[in-house]
Amino acid sequence: MTPENILLCNGTLVDGSGAAAQPGNVLMSGERIAAVGRFDAPADATVIDCQDCVVAPGFIDAHSHSDLQVLEDRREKTDQGVTTEVVGNCGFSPYPYGSAREPLVEFANGIFCGEGEWGWHTAAEYLRQVERRATRAGVHSLVGHGSLRVAVAGHQQGALPAAVLGKMVGILDESLSAGACGLSTGLMYAPGSSAPFDELLELCRVVARHNKICTTHIRSYSWQLLESVDEQLELARRSGCRLQISHLQAVGRANWAKQEQALEKIERARAEGVDVAFDIYPYTAGSTVMTQFLPQWVLDGGASAMLARLASPAQRTEIAAQVRDQTAQQWSDILVTSARTSANRALLGKSLSEIAGLRALDPVETMLRILEEEQGEVNIVSFNQSEPNLRRLLTHPLCIVISDGFYVKGLPHPRLYGTFPQLLSEICRNRQWMSLEEAVHKVTAKPAARFQMRDRGLLAAGMLADITVFDPRRISSPATYADPERRPEGVRMVFRKGRRL
Repeated sequence: MTPENILLCNGTLVDGSGAAAQPGNVLMSGERIAAVGRFDAPADATVIDCQDCVVAPGFIDAHSHSDLQVLEDRREKTDQGVTTEVVGNCGFSPYPYGSAREPLVEFANGIFCGEGEWGWHTAAEYLRQVERRATRAGVHSLVGHGSLRVAVAGHQQGALPAAVLGKMVGILDESLSAGACGLSTGLMYAPGSSAPFDELLELCRVVARHNKICTTHIRSYSWQLLESVDEQLELARRSGCRLQISHLQAVGRANWAKQEQALEKIERARAEGVDVAFDIYPYTAGSTVMTQFLPQWVLDGGASAMLARLASPAQRTEIAAQVRDQTAQQWSDILVTSARTSANRALLGKSLSEIAGLRALDPVETMLRILEEEQGEVNIVSFNQSEPNLRRLLTHPLCIVISDGFYVKGLPHPRLYGTFPQLLSEICRNRQWMSLEEAVHKVTAKPAARFQMRDRGLLAAGMLADITVFDPRRISSPATYADPERRPEGVRMVFRKGRRL
């Protein structure tokens, strides 16, 4: 069968490389780009006029938590121009599970927002589902260290016996051989937060043998930011793996000055030959699960063990004291964005300081009571960093721009609906922190090279026909923290393998 020819004509080509924009045309033939620039188009080509629009490679979201939603034909990323997602981040992947799915679901569903029964025994099983069902995006999956650990040891914390660690190594090796693109760690989430350096080193060595990548949600972005960066750089040095530091930032006003020191450490390691880079989303607030604010020993044994510890007066006093000491944000910076019970739906969008006032309680006690009422299943948005720090990160030559978006039963972070239009409008067009060409580069060719995607990220003959067409004057995201589920504006067309989505 002769492939369909589609000509995108009269557009401004921003090819993903960072080179200056040029007028020109793009010819798609079936799933591939056939020609770019000025050429004689086939007489049978379907012609689409892209006057006043930018034609760019499809955007790559190199840090996503849509592991389940990519299988559901959801439009939230497509509407932003995204045609490829890297899932399995921060230690969470929907595989592997051991003898039962339940421990994996309890560990990961606060990030995955899954409905019904989900989970795959192996990477191969999940990747087969991706191949069959993920029609809107190319999906590259990392093996989550937390999921891997839960599969072999449940919610147990601390150093694992050699035989159990050996089993983890074997499963990781098998997963990478089956097509997983690397390993992710989530070292602020139990039980991965308790993993000793030597465990991580053994796993990073497996990643290095496969010439794949290790992405890391480091142990701390606040009080121990510099020590956490040092640990990851040492893992990369000793293992030889390629290292991607996930959503790098300095959290909390008292720690903002540490960001420049962290960048200096990364730059120095890079100059010494360590293959390290980082990513960040174009917002000053992040989002996660509320249990991340607890001392991680409280989660040893899972949610039921956590609730039992909170029910002990002595342990509750100890937990509250540690929460006060280790929380870098102000209580007004932390918003409740999901609740499993209808009684607490009125809390959505309110800060912990507001809720504490309504309940006439201390903010820490308020947090603990909400966790009890919701059986630990609460999501939050947290305002973490300064605008100058955000600008420094986004414009750094080692930075890739990501969404870190995930779904919740409540109010998601607006990045789930608006990251890429936010970058191209607010960051690029309005604030002029970077050129349009640089912004596109940071979400196309740059992440493609970082994650070894050799067939996308550039407008070039032979590449997959993953293409986003947008109006550079109108592209924007109206999604806000109070009203996050609003579709972006100005994205005109999105093609995945030559098919318009």
